[in-house]
Amino acid sequence: MSNVPKAPAGWGFLALELDGATAGTAASGAAGGPALAAAALAAESAGFHAVTFRDSPEAGRLNALQRAAFAGPLTRSIALIPEVDTAYTEPFHVSTQLASLDYVSGGRAGWIATAEDDPAAAAAVGRRYVTGEELAREAAASIEVSRRLWDSWEDDAVIRDVASGRYLDAGKLHYADFDGPGYSVKGPSIIPRPLQGQLPVFVPAGLAGEDLVEPTAVDAVLVSAPTPELLADEVREVRERLGGRAPAVVVELDVVLDARGQSAAQRLAGVETDNAALSGTGPARFAGSPAALADLLTDLLEIADGVRLHPAGFDVDLEELSRLVLPELRRRGVLAPAPRDGTLRDLLGLERPASRYATTAVGN
Repeated sequence: MSNVPKAPAGWGFLALELDGATAGTAASGAAGGPALAAAALAAESAGFHAVTFRDSPEAGRLNALQRAAFAGPLTRSIALIPEVDTAYTEPFHVSTQLASLDYVSGGRAGWIATAEDDPAAAAAVGRRYVTGEELAREAAASIEVSRRLWDSWEDDAVIRDVASGRYLDAGKLHYADFDGPGYSVKGPSIIPRPLQGQLPVFVPAGLAGEDLVEPTAVDAVLVSAPTPELLADEVREVRERLGGRAPAVVVELDVVLDARGQSAAQRLAGVETDNAALSGTGPARFAGSPAALADLLTDLLEIADGVRLHPAGFDVDLEELSRLVLPELRRRGVLAPAPRDGTLRDLLGLERPASRYATTAVGN
């Protein structure tokens, strides 16, 4: 992999998908809540930098953003990054819910902006079904209006002036004034600016590019490939297509490990029919020993800014990851330290941006 451009120093970002931890249970019920809490805390204790939440519909289950919000007050340092659809969800509500997540997590929230190609999802909300490049344009519009709404309150808009009885300075609230595909948003937001100013935004690499979601509009792209061997080529292609190293690149990888006296192949035969992530249509799949996975992740973190792992059997694979893989990666010095405080933007080396409207006001 030495001929692939090296990732910028300082990331070594490792995320863990939590979906398998509560699949088949209702996160708001007696079984789902404790399972979700235990999974998030276990991932944090293991030293993962972030956990992600897949937004797949399931009867009786909270959506990805709600599950992330549930985990927020229970955790201290791990980032919480839910998938939230941009095609058939109202961007005003998405932006405010994500800002609320940033508050309940103490500035550890991110957003994986997806675009669902699903006629049923469109029908459920009375929207016209879109596909292909139109989906990417929907995503671009949703990200743009969310960013405008996050900026619509200046950082010092809340004054809490007891003497005058004023809670906020109305002169420091601004209209977003956005006209999108089939909707318009006036603004301002209904809650103050997020703690991070702007939440870090991740998108699948297929949504980013010319006439799609502008690379400068997002902070990272998620890259998949059919096999682990093809990931290096895919990272190279994405970097070239998007223009160098902006935005950052996070690789997707399914993981099935040798564990508890069974080989990965034996375990895979038992879980493949029950796990949608391992249906053959998802990310590249690694199946093998923890030592071999450590070698692969070392190579991947030389060319990518981070990796998101999708474990086949959450409890079993997390045990091996915690006991054997992450300690070895830390020994090799390829992982960024797990932060005890600070925001997701701090972890990713992103500065906290000023509100675009505050800058405009000063300029006038």
